[in-house]
Amino acid sequence: MKKLVVVLVVLILVSIRLFSQSDIDIGAERTAVQNVIQEAYEEGLINIGNVNAVQKGFHPGFAILGISNNSLWKYPIYSWIESVEQRKKEGKYPPEEKVTFQYPLIDITGNAAIAKIEFFEGERLKYTDYLSLYKFEGGWKIVNKIFFEHKEE
Repeated sequence: MKKLVVVLVVLILVSIRLFSQSDIDIGAERTAVQNVIQEAYEEGLINIGNVNAVQKGFHPGFAILGISNNSLWKYPIYSWIESVEQRKKEGKYPPEEKVTFQYPLIDITGNAAIAKIEFFEGERLKYTDYLSLYKFEGGWKIVNKIFFEHKEE
């Protein structure tokens, strides 16, 4: 009987230790995912036009997938970077109104993550983005985006 109690106590203590450790790791991973999105997307692509930050946070195979007229289209990261560089040459950075992001959801399983982002221009919710990320040897990379555009009424 004593052996059973000791085994149960040890199992409970190990379970508590593993559970608390995984919470810390998941919290740190969520922060890392959010940081990549803020640096590469919010600041890199939208507010500052920092191509180095974009290249650091986006995988080269990244593409936005969109839908119009019931057809799916694809916009690769290299095209998006070219448009950023062109807008920088035209003096369109920083934008008149900074974009801000809210993060209603970041979900991580192993080396895969998704993030739901609310994209605001001023007070106006302009897009809801769904980003997919993978964790590579060098850290988290944004690999895909789908979105919903909120139209003004």
